[in-house]
Amino acid sequence: MEISEETINAFYENAIDLAYVIVPRILFAIIFYFVGKFIVNILLKGLRNLLEKKETNPSLNEFLFGFVKIVLFITLFMGVASILGAPLGSTVAIFGAAGLAIGLALQGSLSNFAGGILILGFKPFEVGDVIVAQGHTGTVSKIQILYTHLMTFDNLEVVIPNGSLANSDIVNMSTQATRRTELKVGVAYGTNIKVAKEILLNIFENDPRALKDPAPFVALTNFGDSSLDLIVRVWAKSSELWPMHFDGMESINTEFEKAGIEIPFPQRVVHQIREKAAEEESNSEDV
Repeated sequence: MEISEETINAFYENAIDLAYVIVPRILFAIIFYFVGKFIVNILLKGLRNLLEKKETNPSLNEFLFGFVKIVLFITLFMGVASILGAPLGSTVAIFGAAGLAIGLALQGSLSNFAGGILILGFKPFEVGDVIVAQGHTGTVSKIQILYTHLMTFDNLEVVIPNGSLANSDIVNMSTQATRRTELKVGVAYGTNIKVAKEILLNIFENDPRALKDPAPFVALTNFGDSSLDLIVRVWAKSSELWPMHFDGMESINTEFEKAGIEIPFPQRVVHQIREKAAEEESNSEDV
């Protein structure tokens, strides 16, 4: 099949007309892309310097930087697509559909992401704080967008999803400068309660780590099955609380031994009646 010269000429004319339209658009799109990329990089560099000067969480800074970077580059690509003739509405629809698909595929991660934003924004705890969360107690070592890392006291790393963390109770043991410890001490019935209370008060009143205000407090709280139950409440600096607590336990045992005060423990008395019954049975047979 032969192609006529008119058809060929028409094809070339259309190609030339199309080239006059497309080539300038392509060249302008390329120029727009590189100029836009240069401007975006300048803006990102300025944002990075601004965030570094701010005394905010490094993880939050990284998130903000990454988010702004994505928005700027999406805007740049939409501008390039518009220059090339792509309808702006279609371009937005494509990005929207892609975002929806990614969102459905990553529902769990998005929950963690949202939790990370809440944690970084509201700061219920910071790196270095000791917290109790999700059944774990430890020191916060890292706060990331999706996960928070804890180091337990036996040096285990626990990684907790931020989605779960943001929707659960969190006990922060580091926010207050002072804390109170509570010791329960049982003494035997017949013990002079005034003497026992004086010993307990003297132990902590003479401990420099115990605060004077509020002062150490001792009271009889219960008549137990095997003991008279005393309670000791002492305030101290958060950093000194547990050393004081454990030293106090040792001192209580030592001072009670010196004073002859018994710390009782549950006892069970068993009466054996089998031998007595056998003896009575034997006597009855002899008769």
